[in-house]
Amino acid sequence: MRRSLLSAAGVLLVAMAALAQRRELFDFGFGGREPAIHNVPYDGQFTFVRVKYDTAPGGFWAGGRPSWVHGYPIAEQNLMRIMNDISFLGAHSDEVNVLSLDDPELGKYPIAYIIEVGWWTLNDREAAALRAYIQKGGFVIVDDFKMIGWRGNETGGWEPFAANLNRVLPGAQVVDIDTSHPVFHSFFEINTLENFPQAYNSGSPFFRGVFEDNDPTKRLVMIINYNTDISQYWEWSGRGLRPVDDTNEAYKLGVNYLMYGMTH
Repeated sequence: MRRSLLSAAGVLLVAMAALAQRRELFDFGFGGREPAIHNVPYDGQFTFVRVKYDTAPGGFWAGGRPSWVHGYPIAEQNLMRIMNDISFLGAHSDEVNVLSLDDPELGKYPIAYIIEVGWWTLNDREAAALRAYIQKGGFVIVDDFKMIGWRGNETGGWEPFAANLNRVLPGAQVVDIDTSHPVFHSFFEINTLENFPQAYNSGSPFFRGVFEDNDPTKRLVMIINYNTDISQYWEWSGRGLRPVDDTNEAYKLGVNYLMYGMTH
């Protein structure tokens, strides 16, 4: 009996220690608590930047995590390691900066990544800042849309994002893009969009874009992964939860986005 009690106590202590370590590393809790953020100061070296925003109701996940934090920081850390393995980019591979749209520091970085924009909220100051960022040459990657009704959640979807985009770029047109666009050939040759995996969304993904002056012959200023979550494959690539071939395709897409954003 005593041995059994000691064994049970040991298991409980291990579980408590693991929980404490998880909370220390991620600082997740209930009520929309956010992870600890440790930005690296700008030094000219490429740094992945994730956009932080106030999350709308319905956009909080397990442990109270806000929607913008999905996959942070593992997804981008893994992508940066791939970039450094196949190129001479020399990016920060362990450090991921998290910035709000109205943070003046954002203007120092050429690419900004924003996720789960069905729950993205935007104030006037942030809208003006993102508009200026794009007009000065910034490139925006939008990822991870969930359809209305996903797992019974009647919030999110396309409309909140479309409304915010119109505040950032009034009159902006969102168009479907295909493999003829240079973004799919900026590093890897991507000649079909049928290979890109679905982590948990049903149906086919759509790749959409916003162009400078609404002119598809000009610079692509925003790439939108609709009805898919490409970053989930970056996040899960070390866990063996998804096929290697699918993960490779997701990495190819991420690499191409970064290469395009840095060269256009």
